[in-house]
Amino acid sequence: MQLDEVTDIWDRLFGAQPDPPSWLVVVTALLALAVVAVRGPWRVARNAVTIAHEGGHALAALLTGRRLRGVRLHSDTSGLTLSAGRPTGPGMAITLFSGYVAPSLLGLGGALLLGGNHITLLLWVTVVLLLAMLMLIRNPYGVFSVVLTGAVVFAVSWFGSPQVQAIFAYLAVWFLLIGGVRPVGELQTLRSRGRMPDSDADQLARVTHVPALLWVTLFGAVALVALLVGGYLLAEPVIRAAGIAT
Repeated sequence: MQLDEVTDIWDRLFGAQPDPPSWLVVVTALLALAVVAVRGPWRVARNAVTIAHEGGHALAALLTGRRLRGVRLHSDTSGLTLSAGRPTGPGMAITLFSGYVAPSLLGLGGALLLGGNHITLLLWVTVVLLLAMLMLIRNPYGVFSVVLTGAVVFAVSWFGSPQVQAIFAYLAVWFLLIGGVRPVGELQTLRSRGRMPDSDADQLARVTHVPALLWVTLFGAVALVALLVGGYLLAEPVIRAAGIAT
């Protein structure tokens, strides 16, 4: 590979793209909201939230010194991250806490990149994260789900026009921000019906002796703050165009 080719790739990866048109930001936000709100599309798209959720558990386990055994993703959009270590203590608590907040925090990170107009960088970082996740998967459906998601992101990043990349990136980040909220509500609904006695919140309650409902509330608070901050970052081009902020 010659120097000019390396320079071209570097500029393509780290260079900033122009501000998106206002309609793109608004339309992708509405599309993401529709996907999250409507049952059919949500059941399919929720697989991406599950990947982020289990990825959060896995990363937290590694960072806290637990021995990660693998991740399983299931067709009903549930998942399981297996790690070995002390069944109590800060490491276990952080690992349990990280799942429900991971999609929202990933969305917030994506909003920060898009706020700097780093669309291509966002897409390539996503591909790298999915490749890392693939190495942890331990069941066929999980492999299929991560490979398919990664293939779509790679295809858009490599073959898509700048406008297609922008639409995809904004739609994906809006989806993570909005989609990070709904699972918390679903969690509490199932808990109230006695259908999730071993949820992350209930396990946290047993580990920390803090009531599970407080953990659910904290999950929701993180998701809502990420949505508000990330939403503002994504909407800045619209705000500037409307002359609301300088």
